[in-house]
Amino acid sequence: MRAMVFRGVGKPLSLETIEDPTPGAAEVVLKVGRCGICGTDLHRTEQNLLTHREGAVLGHEFSGEVVALGRDVTHLKIGDKVTALPYLGCNHCVHCVSGSPHFCSHATNVGDISQRGAFAEYVATGAPFTLKLPDALSLADGALIEPLAVALRGVLRADLKPGQKVLVLGAGPIGLAVAYWARRAGAGKIAVQASSNRREAFAGEMGADVFVTPKEGLSPSRTAAAALGGLADVVFECVGNPGMVDQAIQSVRVGGVVVVLGACAQRDQWTPVVGLAKEIDIRFSMVYNINEYQVAIDAMDAGDVTPRAMVTDTVDLEHTAEAFEGLRRSSHQCKVLVSPWGV
Repeated sequence: MRAMVFRGVGKPLSLETIEDPTPGAAEVVLKVGRCGICGTDLHRTEQNLLTHREGAVLGHEFSGEVVALGRDVTHLKIGDKVTALPYLGCNHCVHCVSGSPHFCSHATNVGDISQRGAFAEYVATGAPFTLKLPDALSLADGALIEPLAVALRGVLRADLKPGQKVLVLGAGPIGLAVAYWARRAGAGKIAVQASSNRREAFAGEMGADVFVTPKEGLSPSRTAAAALGGLADVVFECVGNPGMVDQAIQSVRVGGVVVVLGACAQRDQWTPVVGLAKEIDIRFSMVYNINEYQVAIDAMDAGDVTPRAMVTDTVDLEHTAEAFEGLRRSSHQCKVLVSPWGV
């Protein structure tokens, strides 16, 4: 099959022919329909704590059609349209059985388990973590379920209360999806803060009341507070760059909650005494479980399809490397999908 292969930091992804996957006993093979390019994919091709091994195939926001079944698979059939958690766990430990294979007890480190990428024509997935897509949802919709589930997990971790003021740091797909779920959770005023206004329209469509960009003479926290009418009750850090946790701490009220979803893979510094003085809670949110995947599927199936607005381009494998590198720079793009079999 054809796949986009990582050949080292500083090198573009390489379009190569590699072996087709075959399913293990509790696995299925999918013909990939769509796979989203995620900021984590970009981070994992840079030099940091999360750098992928050379030869890896990236891509974890995918959907497709079942084309092969492992011998123990009974709940899926050839031709099913599906999406899946992009992790292969042991299927037997307490974490896998509870629907969280990324915490598999047999992994050396958290998240360090077999993970096969879907910037390819085919991908093998764990059957227990592969979910059918309703007829009303497209393969493009299926590729949005993963980032929606990431954001849903963050909002659940916040224990958000109706009417609370929310600040989302970052206007990438995860930040926008947080605004989507915060609105549906009954949040009061929602502000999305970013370094430029390129995604202001997206934020409004996804549920934000106000979009905040840097103001001369004001710190980021004071700028956000002015837009919200006070410091936020809950701040979601969805950027993952050094300094953003500190900004979140500065921007939350006394007794408030900071939820960190941004995957910063570099050492960072922040001032604990600021959080101490406010007695805030700082919570980290690690992807999702299978139930959160299903909630995201059900929301879109019920007609809550505004996340479709995030998809700004779809490219084939021949143009994936170019699109991938383009996302490292400031761009009008939001969510770019890869279509391995042609657009």
